[in-house]
Amino acid sequence: MESRTPPPLPSGLLFGVAYYAEYHRSDRLVEDLDLMRAADINVIRVGESVWSTWEPADGELDLEWLAPVLDAAHDRGIRVILGTPTYAIPPWLQTAHPEIAAERRTGEPIPWGARQEVDYTHPAFRFHAERVIRAILARYAGHPAVIGYQVDNEPGLELFHNQGVFTRFVRHLQKRYGDVETLNREWGLTYWSHRIGDWSQLWRPDGNTFPQYDLAWRLFQAELTTEFIGWQAALVDEYRRDDQFVTTCLQYPRRGLDDEQLGRRLDVSAGNPYYGMQDHLAAGTDLAQPNEWTTTGVAGLFRQADRMYASRQDRYLVTETNAQSIGTADTNFPPFPGQLKQAAYAFVSRGAAMIEYWHWHTLPYGTETYWGGVLPHSLQPGRVYREVAEIGAELAQIGGGLDGYEPDADVAILWSVPSRFALQYMPPLNSGDGPDGESYERIVDAFHRGVVDTGRQSRIVHLAQARDLGAAELARRFPVLVAAGAYVTTDEDLQLLRAYAEHGGHLILGPRTAYADQEARARVEIAPARLHDAAGAWYEEYSNLDADVPVVAASDSPLDLGDGASGQSWIDGLIPTTARTLAAYEHRRFGQFPAVVTDSHGSGRITTVGCLPDPRLAGALVRWAAPQPLNARLVHDLDLPVTAASGTLPDGRRASFLFNWGWTAQKVTLACDATDLLTGDRYDSGTVIPLKGWETRTLITA
Repeated sequence: MESRTPPPLPSGLLFGVAYYAEYHRSDRLVEDLDLMRAADINVIRVGESVWSTWEPADGELDLEWLAPVLDAAHDRGIRVILGTPTYAIPPWLQTAHPEIAAERRTGEPIPWGARQEVDYTHPAFRFHAERVIRAILARYAGHPAVIGYQVDNEPGLELFHNQGVFTRFVRHLQKRYGDVETLNREWGLTYWSHRIGDWSQLWRPDGNTFPQYDLAWRLFQAELTTEFIGWQAALVDEYRRDDQFVTTCLQYPRRGLDDEQLGRRLDVSAGNPYYGMQDHLAAGTDLAQPNEWTTTGVAGLFRQADRMYASRQDRYLVTETNAQSIGTADTNFPPFPGQLKQAAYAFVSRGAAMIEYWHWHTLPYGTETYWGGVLPHSLQPGRVYREVAEIGAELAQIGGGLDGYEPDADVAILWSVPSRFALQYMPPLNSGDGPDGESYERIVDAFHRGVVDTGRQSRIVHLAQARDLGAAELARRFPVLVAAGAYVTTDEDLQLLRAYAEHGGHLILGPRTAYADQEARARVEIAPARLHDAAGAWYEEYSNLDADVPVVAASDSPLDLGDGASGQSWIDGLIPTTARTLAAYEHRRFGQFPAVVTDSHGSGRITTVGCLPDPRLAGALVRWAAPQPLNARLVHDLDLPVTAASGTLPDGRRASFLFNWGWTAQKVTLACDATDLLTGDRYDSGTVIPLKGWETRTLITA
């Protein structure tokens, strides 16, 4: 699938809110927009949530209600991203066409009353969706305020079990496998007497027990999402100007989503990164928080940023993020002073070209009554508004100073959508209450946190993107590459990893990598398959852990573990052949296996980690593998709670962002001359820069 050639984004950083004047109980459009302008808000997102306002009855379109919003925004220099309203359908449509309801299980339609309850492959839905989309675009594509379009909203929430979708799935399998005998062989359907004699005998997904079936089903559902968004993008293409972009906002944990494939159908990727605030955002926090749609900790925040950049390996838009408390009525954790600015600059430091809050005003009704906006329920500007205005003033002062910014990467981390799907169906890790459906994220995050905690920076790279680069270019761009949880892999993928090390890269293998093939079949090979000889180690046993197991460095190891390092949740019983042991377990049984081994391969190296590393072990691995982080050009001896993020500008200069993730004031010592991007103050190498609690600084260096 070819990627689109996008129009250039507007110069300068976009800063704004999702804005719904139609949600107010009284008319305050002018007051709202004047407050926005005073806060240096320069973009709003409108229109995507209110199909029943655009089309109150079947075929009765009301298109003029938005004109005053766009006109008034334009008068104030506020740009607009216009949404298509297809994720929340009007009541008249669901009553006229109940057959378009999505089914979570066969024959069990999702009850109406929320959103995204519709099977967006259904022809009746597509007919009505196309009609309203075309009407909106015909009316507003030429409006000078409109700079881009958001099609739909957070797609991929549901997996559709509708008859039409299942029929398409069977045809998809017919095209892929050709005949049922091939399917029987590839899926191993002799097991439990599941061989089929013709395609009509394929069972529905509801009762499926085969990982091979589930992986095919999940990948097919993601293709439906990609096709749906691509279909809308193609409609927009018929109306948009050359300077207008097309995007959709992604909630990355969606079960029916492959963000890399979908990103190829867009001009710019966009996401909705919600994160835990207050002590959930303190450096080193271990506070538990679900990862379904939000994250906890500094590393979790940066991982969301890295995921958004990874969709297209390019700058991205933050279409929604926290303004005040986000969540249900019992999860009220508004940000500490300074945290909004930290998060905004964290996203910018990892490639964001827009920061947009959900949303302008806190609603007095509906499911999101306690999803706090920039304005509280009183609609009176308060502390959060003042902090947002301060951020807006700074970003306005920066202007185009960060145009073309590309974030640095000390360590690349592979991301595999098929592996995530497969490990959701058959999770290797336990949550304490049963199988952990976030096993894939836990495995990847264990290594990613080691990158962030040590002041290094990561670049998440999809396996498909790594294949596109090729081994030599991958090794040139990313001298350290983590492949952890890369469970579903082709033979070509594993050859790519070998070749990466041969070309001089340092490959770090983590648990479950290379264990299954492209059908999610456990490979009938020595593990890690196709890599064990190059890695100089193999294993046949693996074990879950009920408790952490202490890890200590070998006597001559380059790993500086200190006290308290451990392996968590999982152990592969590594057996070295030619590899050198770097760390070992302190345990009567598991002490017979090394925790970490390494061996040279070609011009590079392969290091194998036999457990989920805790932050101490992960940090020691990263410090050893990437001893000279790119941001060491700016500061000496970076330690938590301070982190730094950096990147390059088109003219060769570098931008660096310093963060103090805690209450206690900190100091950092500059390793080179630098200029404060906001104040213009110049600092010589060796200058000590103070950082107040929860403070962020932006510096430019040659």
